[in-house]
Amino acid sequence: MTEDTWGQVQDELQKTIGANNYKTWIEPLEFSDLKNGVATFIVPTNFMGNWVSRNFGDQILHQLNRAGAQVDRVAFDISRTAGAAPQRAAAGATGAARPKAAASAKAGNTGDLPGAPLDARFTFDSFVVGKPNALAHAAARRVAEGGPVSFNPLFLHGGVGLGKTHLMHAIAWELQKHSPDLRVVYLSAEQFMYRFIQALRDKQMMDFKQLFRSVDVLMVDDVQFISGKDSTQEEFFHTFNVLVDQNKQIIISADRSPAEIKLEERIKSRLQCGLVVDLHPTDYELRLGILQQKVEQFREQFPGLVLDDGVLEFLAHRISTNVRVLEGALMRLFAFASLVGREITLDLTQDCLADILRASDRKVTVEEIQRKVSEHYNIRLSDIIGPKRVRMIARPRQVAMYLAKQLTTRSLPEIGRRFGGRDHTTVMHGVRRIEELRAEDSQIAEDIELLRRALEG
Repeated sequence: MTEDTWGQVQDELQKTIGANNYKTWIEPLEFSDLKNGVATFIVPTNFMGNWVSRNFGDQILHQLNRAGAQVDRVAFDISRTAGAAPQRAAAGATGAARPKAAASAKAGNTGDLPGAPLDARFTFDSFVVGKPNALAHAAARRVAEGGPVSFNPLFLHGGVGLGKTHLMHAIAWELQKHSPDLRVVYLSAEQFMYRFIQALRDKQMMDFKQLFRSVDVLMVDDVQFISGKDSTQEEFFHTFNVLVDQNKQIIISADRSPAEIKLEERIKSRLQCGLVVDLHPTDYELRLGILQQKVEQFREQFPGLVLDDGVLEFLAHRISTNVRVLEGALMRLFAFASLVGREITLDLTQDCLADILRASDRKVTVEEIQRKVSEHYNIRLSDIIGPKRVRMIARPRQVAMYLAKQLTTRSLPEIGRRFGGRDHTTVMHGVRRIEELRAEDSQIAEDIELLRRALEG
């Protein structure tokens, strides 16, 4: 079998298993030889070899035979000799080749860490900076410069579509450009947990520990996903401590602050020992800046389209909840105008984006909040409004009052009237109590966040 044959097989595998799986698991494989019906590939680690064998071994075997190679089975070996081919960088991490570690190194052949792919669109050049995200951008820039570790960890948090993942990818790209030898790994907390579980199942924990503790920069996205996963939290905590003690940089993102995530107190403490930065909801000026940048990108894709004055200002004003929705609306508008051959006017915008605009205009009502809260806590709606004061009803009632104050424009007396004619001081007490509990009770904080998303979604 030749390298060309393996190249053809790689092309077919990419089509069948998807670009992400291909880049993470297949691209790092290096064809070694074919003897006695056994095709052997060099892999960076035992962990990766076992994973590929279990999950993609049959497909590799099938595609090899389709390409004309007479193969009975595939095998995966780790090369431990100085003359072995150089190892590739972690897929989706720095993306640069790195020389193989010497066989005499104390840690042995630590190999490469399979990370998640990076998005080429997410760079600092394409990140629009405004008042709500200026501090997060400046902190990310500082970390991306490399050199002495200033903030460890850097913890970015905020709602959906505010730029957390964009900044993390931008840091990785910048580190790749300036320090290609750094071992940078970006992955989601869910991927970290999944690989931890696989390592436990396959009795490969030493490989797992060695892999994740040999990096220079570890980037973990959406860390709230390990909430409630005690074993994963334990391993994450130990990995975190080892890297911090070695003065290695850690960057973490989540949809809320460390104090609001259901984690062990020692992990919360560690996460808060660096720089915690909140990406605030976008303001009008930032949304307009994002739209203007997107228009410049779309003009290459849709040449010749005419955009009337006032359209971008209209969109920036009307679609305020989520940047991804805003960008998606603009893409739909440009695509529609291109297909029908019309100018992008305000009338066309309103017709084309009617459903998005209606959704953005939707107002949350006190009644809707009461219904969602009663469903969430599995109690009757009549009890939330009624006179019962038992704890299992009183606490959800206070949560509903708090959300009504936060998500509607109703005054305290108006909210009180909708809760069975209660006095505005009762509502005020309930709101204050929930505000206190959010800071000290992770379950209440999690409940409120889930309810808020359900109501605003």
